[in-house]
Amino acid sequence: MTSYCTLAFLGWPEIVAILVIVMVLFGAKKLPELARGLGSGIKEFKKASKDEPS
Repeated sequence: MTSYCTLAFLGWPEIVAILVIVMVLFGAKKLPELARGLGSGIKEFKKASKDEPS
């Protein structure tokens, strides 16, 4: 059984549609704060995975 990641098949129209839905749900003023939080979360995850001894 082969499993596929559906994110790999997203094109520009799908990404734009997702961004529009996110803007409608959260509002344009809240979007930069959400992006900042996502970026800092990714940064912390990378830092923690780099510091973790294997």
